[in-house]
Amino acid sequence: MTRRWLIISKDMNLNEGIRAREVRLIDQNGDQLGIKQKREALEIAARVNLDLVLVAPNAKPPVARIMDYGKFKFEQQKKEKEARKNQKIIQLKEVRFSPTIDDHDFNTKLRNAIKFLEKGDKVKASIRFKGRAITHKEIGQRVLDRFAEACKDVATVESKPKMDGRSMFLIMAPKNEK
Repeated sequence: MTRRWLIISKDMNLNEGIRAREVRLIDQNGDQLGIKQKREALEIAARVNLDLVLVAPNAKPPVARIMDYGKFKFEQQKKEKEARKNQKIIQLKEVRFSPTIDDHDFNTKLRNAIKFLEKGDKVKASIRFKGRAITHKEIGQRVLDRFAEACKDVATVESKPKMDGRSMFLIMAPKNEK
């Protein structure tokens, strides 16, 4: 059975693609074999039917390891896939208020926002000013402050209330409990 001697990856030099004349060689068991000429290192790798992979190209001299490159890439892909599976995707949910919102409507929207926060999503509370209501921004500010105060047990304010055109918004992030 013969081994293919190709450059497979851009980020790691492999077999004949190694440009250094001499390398610090590490065998498949992790033992250091010392500084060897590239040709000699390639022969050692070919004898055990494995690849010579440059793992630290910037070192003096560069460090090369004898390993099964295909198996190494497979293990790396498996780890990346596992890491992607375990990560949590945080969504931004929006709750809209009006400056003249009544208590019952406020409490209903507050309950929904708390439900989103407990699920791990961020919440954007926004107020849309219509007509001449924009002249009384402090009313909208009070509604958002009341919302932030009501959510302080389950969330932290990520961005303070600010105006954007005819809207004022505030972003809340769930508290990290570890």
